[in-house]
Amino acid sequence: MKRKTVYFLPILLAFLLVGCNTDDGVAEQFGYNYGLMDAYEGNMILPEQGGDQFDEFTDNPFVKVVDVPVSTFSVDADGAAYAIMRRYANSGYEIDPSSVRIEEYLNYFTFDYPAPIDDNTVAINAEVGECPWNAEHRLLRLGLKGKELKSSEVPQANYVFLVDVSGSMDSSDKLELLKKGLITMLGQLNPEDRISLITYSGKVKKVLESTPVKKADKIKKAIKSLTADGSTAGGAALRMAYEEASANYNPKYNNRVIMGTDGDFNVGVTNVDSLVSMVERYASKGIYMTCLGFGYGNLNDGMMEKISNAGNGTYYYIDSENEMMKVFVHERERFISVANDTKCQVSFDSTMVSEYRLIGYENRLLSQEDFEDDKKDAGEIGAGQTITALYEIVPTNKFDECIKEQSSQRHVLATFDCRYKKSLNASSIPLTVEVSVEDMYDSNMKLLPASENLNFAAGVAAYGMVLRKSPYKGDANIKMASDLVRKSCSFDPHGYRSELLDIMQKIKVKE
Repeated sequence: MKRKTVYFLPILLAFLLVGCNTDDGVAEQFGYNYGLMDAYEGNMILPEQGGDQFDEFTDNPFVKVVDVPVSTFSVDADGAAYAIMRRYANSGYEIDPSSVRIEEYLNYFTFDYPAPIDDNTVAINAEVGECPWNAEHRLLRLGLKGKELKSSEVPQANYVFLVDVSGSMDSSDKLELLKKGLITMLGQLNPEDRISLITYSGKVKKVLESTPVKKADKIKKAIKSLTADGSTAGGAALRMAYEEASANYNPKYNNRVIMGTDGDFNVGVTNVDSLVSMVERYASKGIYMTCLGFGYGNLNDGMMEKISNAGNGTYYYIDSENEMMKVFVHERERFISVANDTKCQVSFDSTMVSEYRLIGYENRLLSQEDFEDDKKDAGEIGAGQTITALYEIVPTNKFDECIKEQSSQRHVLATFDCRYKKSLNASSIPLTVEVSVEDMYDSNMKLLPASENLNFAAGVAAYGMVLRKSPYKGDANIKMASDLVRKSCSFDPHGYRSELLDIMQKIKVKE
């Protein structure tokens, strides 16, 4: 994928600010001389930081079922792309299409899906309905939900907080917000959980060795003492963090490195492929990775997404205290994986569907052979987490003929298969759901109204396609997206769906 860099402030403003600022003391308190002033927060941004970096990609195309009847992909539990969009919208910036990953928009939200039953830790469901942006097409929604855990089922934690304290982190929306988040999370943990704290800037430092949460005052003191200064030796820091996690590793624990940073690694091991290899080695040993991104102007989104994926983890972007509460409090159990290497596969019937397109998940595609290969890495699902995927499908003439027949026979248009592991080294468990033409209609073959789950997913996807300027957006526009979301807010834990409606009113997009 090609990397794209976004510049937020005009070059002219840089010259004006640098020319006018002659107070060395003011500049030095931020850790560097004469930078740019971020118009949103009043924070300093180095000119050489350039801008946020996103990996460009091409939307999944329509595929003919006669050529490729089976579609396979790994789940994606990240939500960073949505939070980045919200930050841009609230700051008055136009959304860069390369920053829009529709699967992360969908999976930022919790859907009203049925919980697992029996001994499973995942439940799956599916439905088909009309496609709002193309009347001749249909929309297939896939849903997964991870098991919610009782307090007695929560494993003990072995967490290593890996904190970027380089100079660019010196602002209220970066290091200070991260410190608040870590302290808030501390209050949600069990007394016997263990915390280590490692920092990195020009050098790597172990600030706190593994300490039980019952010694909270000691941990809080270490977190509050953190200050920002210097460059970013992230590669060496990652290695130390994993070594610390390994030293306190217990196979029954939730062993995890939680990294908070605003940007690139510019000292030591900086090659993304080398970082990914390192993360993969430790992931195979049962040590998970969570990446937390902060601020803008220096955000290496592509790097953080890659290493979190390789580390059997998730990538969040923390743009506000509300998002901090979402990640560290409301959805804290998602740090616990209840489904590992989770893969989805959809088999289409060519007599019912002529073409299909997976909306999003462009960097999560797998081959058909990967599905049953338990050695093939895939995504994780956290406790209580929901995952959603959409296919836009082109029905055949027989699809419509089935409706006219009004027979009692079910006409299966697609089979949704899922495989997941309860633990990384276990054998995968298969789940299956069939989707039929008749699922769209009642007993009198009258079209059923779309569920809130389908309407909301369609609204989010339409919004994402408009922001991406997708060639497949059809009739989608912001009004259509907001109308679909507005119909779907009766289930709205913590008000995140209503917040999306507010964002849609202020979004800057050239449709």
